[in-house]
Amino acid sequence: MRSFLKVLMKNSLPIGSTFVFALLLLSGTAALAAPSDQSDVRAAVQHIFDELKNGHYEALYDSLPASARTRISRERLVQGLQRSQNAFQLQRIEIGSVSVSGNLAVVDTTMFAHIAKPFDGDGKLVVQQYLIREDGKWKVATGDTETINRFLKSNPGFARRFPIKKPRALINQNGKWIEIPLGQRRS
Repeated sequence: MRSFLKVLMKNSLPIGSTFVFALLLLSGTAALAAPSDQSDVRAAVQHIFDELKNGHYEALYDSLPASARTRISRERLVQGLQRSQNAFQLQRIEIGSVSVSGNLAVVDTTMFAHIAKPFDGDGKLVVQQYLIREDGKWKVATGDTETINRFLKSNPGFARRFPIKKPRALINQNGKWIEIPLGQRRS
């Protein structure tokens, strides 16, 4: 979601990212997640993806942490996503490993989409998602690098266990996945 949304935000909203997250202080030691925590995180990631895929942009706003909602209005988020909806059609998400430590979760995901602009073809994004548990619910926190970095700096044990991974974008050409640089136009 992050990379698709980053492209959307670059073209639509000056904030630079659709999903931002609140900085929450967690203990410096990473705890093992209970299976229910991992299941809850997986369900949250799938739900957020489904809302985005189905164009339920107003509902996505409620998936943002409170601090993000103070920096962007519901209307602005919805308008930015609506302006970009013709660029690609999300198809599915694969949710990989889930790591939970207190109120923070990191999830490896691969999202598949048909991309209409700037080319017509299938693409996929390999993206690490960050989520924050706020008021007992998991909120998407991916996209706010400044906040993520502050959190990781204040939690070095977690940072060592779960370093930020750069998103990767790939397109399918003649049955092969070819990596393309993010943020650059393909000629």
